[in-house]
Amino acid sequence: MKLYGYFRSSAAYRVRIALNLKGLDCQHSVINLLKGEQSSAPYLTLNPLGLLPTLSTDEGLLSQSLAIVEWLEETHPEPSIIPGDPWQKAQLRSIAYLISCDIHPINNLRVLKYLQQTLAASEDAKTQWYSHWIKNGFAALEKTLDAQPFCCSAEPSIADICLIPQVFNALRFKVDMSDFPKIHRIYQHCNTLDAFMDAAPENQPDAG
Repeated sequence: MKLYGYFRSSAAYRVRIALNLKGLDCQHSVINLLKGEQSSAPYLTLNPLGLLPTLSTDEGLLSQSLAIVEWLEETHPEPSIIPGDPWQKAQLRSIAYLISCDIHPINNLRVLKYLQQTLAASEDAKTQWYSHWIKNGFAALEKTLDAQPFCCSAEPSIADICLIPQVFNALRFKVDMSDFPKIHRIYQHCNTLDAFMDAAPENQPDAG
């Protein structure tokens, strides 16, 4: 397998965590978002939408981070990252979708660039936009979390795979996490595990 990603891509970060939790080897190919390599002709042949990540497999190319994570779960079911009965699996997916569908898309790079370059938003306005949607989503999520060391399971799951990159981004944009103690505690706990630490942006070869 080969993962096309970028060290600070939240979606690629999710897949790196999932690969690590599964103990799967994968080549990594850097697509530099800041240099616009996602819009280059060679990459668009792999992913016509020009988004990260893309996973190259023996069966073909797969895009969309959660589709990749679900495929990894189905093809390499142990250890499970979507454990439990149907209700528990739905709860984990609910958290994952809240983050990946309701928070992340309106705060990713192409949206922020559109705000500034097309709508002439100031740097302060961009930061306010980012902080607003993070806090809006985290406020809802904080209410749903129980006392587990992870989002809502005894082991790391698809929910944590989505949460940790989003908290990383929140901290990068200096969002005050004091109103979200459960989320911050989960973030700190996950980052004591090798699978999460090795996937962290600062530990990627292209981080320098």
